Amino acid sequence: MEKLNEKLTEAYTYFQENWSVLVVAFSVLIIGILLANLISKVLTKRIKTKVTSSLSELFIAQIIRIILKVITFLFFLSLLGFNDITTKILAGAGILTFVIGFAFKDIGENFLAGIILAFKSPFLENDLIESEGIVGYVKELRIRETLVKTTDGKDVFIPNSQILKNPLINYTLDGFLRYDFKLGLDYSSDVKKAILLILDTLQQIEGVVKVDKIPTVVIDELAASTINLKIFFWIDTTKSSSKTYHMNIKNVVMQQVLFRLTEEGFEMPSDIVEIKQYKS
Repeated sequence: MEKLNEKLTEAYTYFQENWSVLVVAFSVLIIGILLANLISKVLTKRIKTKVTSSLSELFIAQIIRIILKVITFLFFLSLLGFNDITTKILAGAGILTFVIGFAFKDIGENFLAGIILAFKSPFLENDLIESEGIVGYVKELRIRETLVKTTDGKDVFIPNSQILKNPLINYTLDGFLRYDFKLGLDYSSDVKKAILLILDTLQQIEGVVKVDKIPTVVIDELAASTINLKIFFWIDTTKSSSKTYHMNIKNVVMQQVLFRLTEEGFEMPSDIVEIKQYKS
């Protein structure tokens, strides 16, 4: 109890003798943090005119903000009289960087990968990408990870190094996205006529690309009881990045194709199952 009283007395005495320095130091810390945020915003606006990707802009802003805050904190320590600590921090920065880099190799790797992704820009905000089986829309590029919202609404944080080291599929880089589906016809059907009807139907559906990427229909498989056709068509993703928009077009395409073929007398048979009964 006596030691506690002594410590409190020493702290009170120190505050009385150095209160002005403490007020200035903490004021500098608060103002420095506010200025760091403000400078980051100003620089972000200037960077925005030179960087085409909004993701790169956000990433650079995060790095600038962190650097300015670190400088502010070191200056804050100097004002409090901890010059030795500040000097040791700066002097040991090389060793500390090596130790931290070795201990947190993955964090450093993701950070460097984030810098490369920010400047290389293999994707833009709201692009539909696929990495290691994860398919979703890019929402944010952070220092360590990339935030992706999957087509079923999940927020997935993919490490930047994973995106950089593995094959990356960007479905919206050129503005086009392809969909396909299968359709089975009876063996007695006029396949050539069915293909022409499907292509004509696709030409009439709004949202299906008809010029740059024309729809295609091919015979995909001669199955046991059906001739399976595969229908390919493209949509323009620049009109909307919404997965609902894409799926609505696919839904309309499948409905219209099925309706047109049924109307023309084509049958879509189910699999034929042959049952044999043996006498014992």
